[in-house]
Amino acid sequence: MSFHPIKLAAHNPGPMTGPGNNTYLLVEPGGDAALIDAGVGEPRHLAAINHHLDERGARLARVLVTHGHADHASGAPALAAAHSGASFHKYPWPEEDVRYPVTWSPLADGDSLPAGGDSLLAVHTAGHSPDHLVFWHEGSRTAFTGDLVIPGGSVMIDGSRGGDLGSYLVALERLLALRPRILLPAHGPEVADPAPVLNDHLEHRRMRERQVIASLAAGRDTVQAIVESIYDGLDGALGPAARQNVLAHLEKLKREGRATEENARWTLR
Repeated sequence: MSFHPIKLAAHNPGPMTGPGNNTYLLVEPGGDAALIDAGVGEPRHLAAINHHLDERGARLARVLVTHGHADHASGAPALAAAHSGASFHKYPWPEEDVRYPVTWSPLADGDSLPAGGDSLLAVHTAGHSPDHLVFWHEGSRTAFTGDLVIPGGSVMIDGSRGGDLGSYLVALERLLALRPRILLPAHGPEVADPAPVLNDHLEHRRMRERQVIASLAAGRDTVQAIVESIYDGLDGALGPAARQNVLAHLEKLKREGRATEENARWTLR
């Protein structure tokens, strides 16, 4: 089939989601369809899915979830209620998966899944979350990247909820090595020139690491003090995300033997 993903808004704008999530529908006319990411169950999203399915005489056969954060997975029960024959697939994250009462079919790195008359490869790209997947279409060299990249922005690494900065950097390098032609992210526009965007995300993290190390060297020894020193003019609503990002950098430095922590006080080694 011609590979033409249909971009559908999840209608969930907010401080952490920006204008809201993108989901993607892959339809085989007269046959099966796959939805990438479940959204949040917003009625306009569900109606748009039904419109495109009805227009093409297709049925929703499977939902492929990039990871278990609520803006990507919490719409699964509403989709299950509306499409009783659909199956739900993601990389396991048990403590999060139980929040969404559907039957999850587990995915592993390298699994191939039918998607609208073609197939997608599941690529495990942990870091933003432990269960994060990119879905890769080899024929068009298109990557559905979930929250691995945010064009024009940066990705939160929530160190207190399974985020791991070292793994995230490896995931970016892994996608870069695939030499994708198009990135379809869950937040922001399509990326038609992926290499600069992926390299920008890598360099942004290297820059933040340098800033964290400089803050520690200057005697700032708490997460909050480091946040205040490196995030200029931060919107208060983004404060928790900034603290988690700094914590992720500190934990990476700790694992590498370059920083130590005692009673929430951090120092360089």
